[in-house]
Amino acid sequence: MVRDVLSGPALQARRRAIVKTLCYRLFMLLITVIVAWTIVGDAGDALNIGIATNLTKTGTYYVYERAWDHITWGVSNPA
Repeated sequence: MVRDVLSGPALQARRRAIVKTLCYRLFMLLITVIVAWTIVGDAGDALNIGIATNLTKTGTYYVYERAWDHITWGVSNPA
């Protein structure tokens, strides 16, 4: 069983953050496919573009967030 861990100023459960992230990425995938379909005119190519860009964006965002975990600027310790 996955244990929810509270974090951040709003004390959001980790499970909630994961669900929100996945829903957001699916929404962004849909938008990317629609835009690509409008531009290229082919649904298959648009889907490939949408999947490739969203996988890339998800991976790079994870790396970006992990990098920020090592930056203490603007972070306060609860006292």
